[in-house]
Amino acid sequence: MLIDFFYTLRSARLPVSIKEYLLLLEALQAGVIDDDGGPTVDKFYYLARTALVKDETLFDRFDRAFAAYFKGVALVADFSREVPLDWLRRTLESELTPEQKAAIEKMGWDELMDTLKKRFEEQKERHEGGSKWIGTGGTSPFGNSGYNPQGIRIGGAGGNKSAVKVWEQRAYRDYDDNLELGTRNIKLALRRLRRFAREGSELELDLDDTIHRTAANAGLLDIRMIPERHNKAKVLLLMDVGGTMDEHVHRVEELFSAAKSEFKHLEFYYFHNCVYDFVWKNNRRRHAEKLATVDLIRKYNRDYKLVFVGDATMSPYEILQPGGSVEYDNDEPGAEWLQRLTHAFPKYAWINPEPPGVWGYRQSIAVIQQLMQQRMFPLSLSGLEGAMRLLSK
Repeated sequence: MLIDFFYTLRSARLPVSIKEYLLLLEALQAGVIDDDGGPTVDKFYYLARTALVKDETLFDRFDRAFAAYFKGVALVADFSREVPLDWLRRTLESELTPEQKAAIEKMGWDELMDTLKKRFEEQKERHEGGSKWIGTGGTSPFGNSGYNPQGIRIGGAGGNKSAVKVWEQRAYRDYDDNLELGTRNIKLALRRLRRFAREGSELELDLDDTIHRTAANAGLLDIRMIPERHNKAKVLLLMDVGGTMDEHVHRVEELFSAAKSEFKHLEFYYFHNCVYDFVWKNNRRRHAEKLATVDLIRKYNRDYKLVFVGDATMSPYEILQPGGSVEYDNDEPGAEWLQRLTHAFPKYAWINPEPPGVWGYRQSIAVIQQLMQQRMFPLSLSGLEGAMRLLSK
């Protein structure tokens, strides 16, 4: 059984060796997971991950391989916490006509928060398909799986991308920086990144040509120089992760891989929807190992070129309203932090994986474009070329 598991991990391009596999077998034979109620899938998961995976950036790849091998066994690393009102389940999804949707009014920010507080105090049972209580389906601004132009999603899956807050702890995964570039367009984009990476670079000694030219010159030294492979262009990459960005993971991973291979001085951090008072390096430890955005600004010099990657798709409250973050009560609006960042790093651009055809229909994208001084580019060949040209000026 474990032999097949071992080869499953290898097929998933995890660098698992025979030595590590034997270590796992020794731990099992020693009864490491036999105490406290005996072995369980949970215990085996953590033991296998500890023995076989030495790099935390590969944890997500291990999770997917583990789930694929055990065919439907729920991943034991449950990073979600129980939301209030445990009777809330998805059992109904309403289909409303355009006229019915237009008739539903959305609340303002303060009214929305005050009403939610009152609902928690008043509601005692589960509801579905209504327009007032916290439940599933229907047109209430509280709950999930229904329709409201602006509300707070509590548990369950979203669908309309209109929630201004989400009541749950959400687990994001890091972008894979080892993804092989597949499509022709991304390879061409990589060439644009190479061109940008070599502009203004210092020269380095071309030893082979120097020897050849010196020999041809009767022994008189003839030093030949060539541009070094990586230049000193410094890039600070801030990437949106989770939520609506899940639809663009593959393309962002390709861009991330290209950037890591081409820029000698690349620093990257994650944020969700909009940058607030902190960013993070590792999505699994994003609550424990945060970097204050103020410290980020102090840490890197003004010569870093700042690149945001995100779909800019969110409630406008998340950008303009204190406390507008879907995950916590931020003291200052995201717009303040975006302005601080663009002021600290004068050369900046925003790369948006959403097609430009939808930009005009997303209010939040228009707000971000204004904050970015219209320096927003699509994640396409021409878009990347335009962004790199702007940053290289």
